[in-house]
Amino acid sequence: MTDQIRCAVLGLGRLGFFHAKHLVSEVRGAELAAVCDPMKGKAEACAKELGIAKWTENPNDLLEDEAIDAVIIVTPTSTHAEMITKAAENGKHIFVEKPLTLSLEESKEVMKKIEETGVICQVGFMRRFDPAYADAKRRIDAGEIGNPIYYKGFTRDQGAPPAEFIKHSGGLFIDCSIHDYDIARYLMNAEVTSVSGHGRILKHPFMEECGDVDQALTYLEFDSGAAGDVEASRNSPYGHDIRAEIIGTTGSILVGTLRKSHVTVLTQSGSSYEIIPDFQARFKDAYRLELEHFAECVKKGETPIVTDVDAAINLEIGIAATESFKTGRAVKLTPGASSYAGL
Repeated sequence: MTDQIRCAVLGLGRLGFFHAKHLVSEVRGAELAAVCDPMKGKAEACAKELGIAKWTENPNDLLEDEAIDAVIIVTPTSTHAEMITKAAENGKHIFVEKPLTLSLEESKEVMKKIEETGVICQVGFMRRFDPAYADAKRRIDAGEIGNPIYYKGFTRDQGAPPAEFIKHSGGLFIDCSIHDYDIARYLMNAEVTSVSGHGRILKHPFMEECGDVDQALTYLEFDSGAAGDVEASRNSPYGHDIRAEIIGTTGSILVGTLRKSHVTVLTQSGSSYEIIPDFQARFKDAYRLELEHFAECVKKGETPIVTDVDAAINLEIGIAATESFKTGRAVKLTPGASSYAGL
């Protein structure tokens, strides 16, 4: 392995192409060596645009390529288990977008393979790397707000994805709230013991045929005695809005902003400022920093700060929230990684 981790990006949708562009010019310690997408012409066009020589429509070409050190998996979630398994069997280190899989049993099988082969696996919960959330984590751990006792977070998307995406997304709790479940565990330094999920269709009637909702709330209880709530929405007409508050025994920390830039326009009709348009703009630094962290962990043989175990725990919370929403009853959980010990 050279000083630069040679990475292949599998899946060139909106986020996959975003990762590929970052690897070309912005990620220290890693380089883009190849790209893959099964859609005819897509990988070739991406390779040409980004100035790289190697592209393919068949992921096996890269999973079996000895010149590739690591794969960035941004394929549909239904393919994650197969991709991760093949990557691990071929000794490739793995960065995979969330969720690990949509099934806990499948996640456990994937985790076994990762453990058996000894490859490094990092999962794309990018909020841990966002400078604002990372600063909040440092301040909480330093005791600036005392003991954290309540987490309040929300993720509001400007609109709903198409029905075809919704049908295969796992639902709003798993597709959207799972990011809040992860960052809540991380910032609160605690594991979830009880989940209560609630949801309604407020704006998008097609959600009913998909078995999903466009507005959701999850109430969480933690093993530290803390609590929290997580809102998820597809109904934000004003822009992409992700914020959080962590309340402690001696203070509170607010994370996030609506502002795209620190510019306010004042006119006779009032004041205004540009709102963050989408998740790529909001978390541009986080996406770069998470890949730099992955490359550093691969080079040093260290465990990332967010792993396949975290992904399984977050998925379990999302599944519990979905079950609670459907049954109207809270779901108790065995906290943390103890459920996955000895797989």
